[in-house]
Amino acid sequence: MPSNAAALWRQYRFERRLFWRNRSAAFFNFLLPLIFLALFGAIVSGHQNELDVIVPGIAGMSVMSTTFTALAYNLTFMREQGVLKRIRGTPLPSGVYLGGLALNAVTNTAIQIAIVVVAGRIFFNLGWPPQPLTLVVFVLAGVAAFALLGASLSYAIPSFEAAPAVVNSVFVPVILVSGVFFDVKHVPGFLRDIAQALPLEPLINGLTGGLVAGHGDINHHLTALAVIGFWALVGVVLAVRGFSWEARRA
Repeated sequence: MPSNAAALWRQYRFERRLFWRNRSAAFFNFLLPLIFLALFGAIVSGHQNELDVIVPGIAGMSVMSTTFTALAYNLTFMREQGVLKRIRGTPLPSGVYLGGLALNAVTNTAIQIAIVVVAGRIFFNLGWPPQPLTLVVFVLAGVAAFALLGASLSYAIPSFEAAPAVVNSVFVPVILVSGVFFDVKHVPGFLRDIAQALPLEPLINGLTGGLVAGHGDINHHLTALAVIGFWALVGVVLAVRGFSWEARRA
């Protein structure tokens, strides 16, 4: 039997091949953020303060879409199709399989963030990230929190047919209220409080510190990091208590 590290590497490579075979997934993961950047960049062209908000916002949305949304969809589909149950019955360790899924999501996130950084440098006059450590820490924290929340949400989805409605009922309101396309300082106070309590706005806050000059190093964003860490803990508890390898229906 191969070591767990070798098995994890093979599973990761397998997940990458599966991902690239799904052209629609590749489109929504890599081209959609560029479309949003181009669209909103054209709308606020010439207003650098607005561009400084849009680029980190799109980066935060990218982290959420490649982890929370992707895992909620994929785990629900594989559970309801019996794939997870069959994998559970193989010699492949459960941790290796789930680790391959997680590493695949991390890779997609890293590629998306790289695309956003390069686009911000070339088209939006942002320059290279002034605080790369802050950027890396918040990307990793965001990936962990949203991946765990996506895995836990999959258990609440009764069937794959219901997955789009359930996932989008969470994803769309969160990105709208969390300042992906605007500065949350300009919204009513109660909406701003909601946004700051959710994980996406603190993630965008930290990414702004990493991507935009003049927003401080990681020490200026410890509260945001703590909020993301809290949601990661919530995701751990819910995922451990609710994750299922078997279909919810016969």
